[in-house]
Amino acid sequence: MLAPAMRILFLTHTFNSLSQRLFVELRRLGHEISIEFDINDRVTEEAVALYRPDLLLAPFLKRAIPASVWRHTLCWIVHPGPVGDRGPAALDWAIEEGAVEWGVTVLQADAEMDAGDVWATAGFPMRGGAKSSLYRREVADAAVRAVTLALERLRDPNFRPAALPEGPDGGRGTWRPAIKAAQRRIDWDRDATAVVLRRIRAADGFPGVRDEILGLPVRLFNAWPESRLRGQPGAVIATRDGAICRATRDGAVWITHLRRIGSGPGDLKLPAVQVLGVERLGRVPEIPLDPFASVDGETWREIECGTKGGVGYLSFEFHNGAMSTEQCRRLLAAWERLRRTPSRVLMLLGGGDFWSNGIHLHRIEAEANSADASWDNIEAMNDLTRAIIETDDRWVIAALRGNAGAGGVFLALAADEVWAAPGVVLNPHYKNMGNLYGSEYWTYLLPRRAGIDGARTIMGNRLPLGAPEAMQAGLLDAVFGRDAADFAHQASRRAEGLAAATDLPERLRAKHERRRQDEDRRPLAHYREEEMRHMRLNFFGFDPSYHVARYNFVHRVPQSRTPLHLALHRRIGAPRGIDATARTRT
Repeated sequence: MLAPAMRILFLTHTFNSLSQRLFVELRRLGHEISIEFDINDRVTEEAVALYRPDLLLAPFLKRAIPASVWRHTLCWIVHPGPVGDRGPAALDWAIEEGAVEWGVTVLQADAEMDAGDVWATAGFPMRGGAKSSLYRREVADAAVRAVTLALERLRDPNFRPAALPEGPDGGRGTWRPAIKAAQRRIDWDRDATAVVLRRIRAADGFPGVRDEILGLPVRLFNAWPESRLRGQPGAVIATRDGAICRATRDGAVWITHLRRIGSGPGDLKLPAVQVLGVERLGRVPEIPLDPFASVDGETWREIECGTKGGVGYLSFEFHNGAMSTEQCRRLLAAWERLRRTPSRVLMLLGGGDFWSNGIHLHRIEAEANSADASWDNIEAMNDLTRAIIETDDRWVIAALRGNAGAGGVFLALAADEVWAAPGVVLNPHYKNMGNLYGSEYWTYLLPRRAGIDGARTIMGNRLPLGAPEAMQAGLLDAVFGRDAADFAHQASRRAEGLAAATDLPERLRAKHERRRQDEDRRPLAHYREEEMRHMRLNFFGFDPSYHVARYNFVHRVPQSRTPLHLALHRRIGAPRGIDATARTRT
């Protein structure tokens, strides 16, 4: 039995993927959620006084909740580790040490960090992925299960949370500190490929592994195994689509992204080849891999195409879902080739963690002229979106295994049907990036699904949508599967069924006629021209909001306050700081 609706305050360092997932899941259960960024103790105390929550939930913190709060308000910490694990690097250690099973624990806050009584826990088998990937998928799924169970237990008058088991030092649980840079160091002459992969994956997202490549101090991110190429351990032996391949003692690994160390605030996480530069790389060979090529063994590639059972598949594994100008153009070329196959149904699968998050803000920030770079990137996204819209002789499915945001959502809406895994979170708006107007033909695509009023509501809303809510709003056509892997398997079977359906030719004729009528009513070019007129003002106009927001996002500038669209308790004119539609206490 679920707990009754509660007023829950999220206290979080940022509104990250885990916070967003819990936000949509708990709102779906009927709970009222307000959010406060953990800026300092005084601000937290003020938020609690304004909101008077039944529960304070901390899904992502970097410091302790003040005693002035947890002594008087029930506070739960969502810790990404099993019962007894304590410390700020739980998932890092799990990957580094090759844990087979891991979990998430909901702890009650008290005087010691991660040492409070246990309300609930949920486990999961570890996968050989990067920390950020595990966090977005397995950890998020387990956190939802654990928090939901804790809320059920909160309603049970007979339930008592359990104390942490005693650790080796006689204290509560086992405290493990952050992993030091020296502990993450790679010895390229001695470490096997499996060790190199674990080191980089355990530091993925943050802080990255410190290293030196061709004389340049860098941090390493996003590693993938390579089973065929060989060379002197540590040497850069190949490049491919911006990534570098480095030899290990017994094989090789691809490293897609680097960040320079020590050259100033302009250091950004960027494609490895871009960071190293052509002069350093010298005669290192570029070894391309055709998207349609079959591969024996393990390797890395961003774009992969294939056909099976009358279905053409296109996957694009872009780091963090960001799509640069060049990546959009390569993806467009792959799409045009896929269209020339005999497949009757075409499926866009995106990546395992992200469908797409739109334009590549890091690449844009690194350019000397960010306005021009922004323009080129959005035009490349538009070209790709239009090509999908105008594919009127095939049935097109967008299958979202991972989250999508901004222009990535509307890229998906260019398909005839949009399917999603149950844990997918969508952010179908641009306003959080400096009030961007947005393009990708959203002014055509969104109203035809959600209606004029629905489109206005969706674009004005700055909050994330869970997959069921997105389906209710008209953005998705189907939500199914136990998880992302099960969703992909079922999506493939459904697509093959569509390809074999006897009514598919009639569907395609109707699709062709709808597109013709829409074009007669208002050409796609007109939608694009109008959208880009607004975007020109965003990129080149007097208002620098987009450029400031992009800089702050890319450089992870800490927020000085919680945005009002997140903080119900800080909205002007609301009773006791709460939104006027929210319930009040008696």
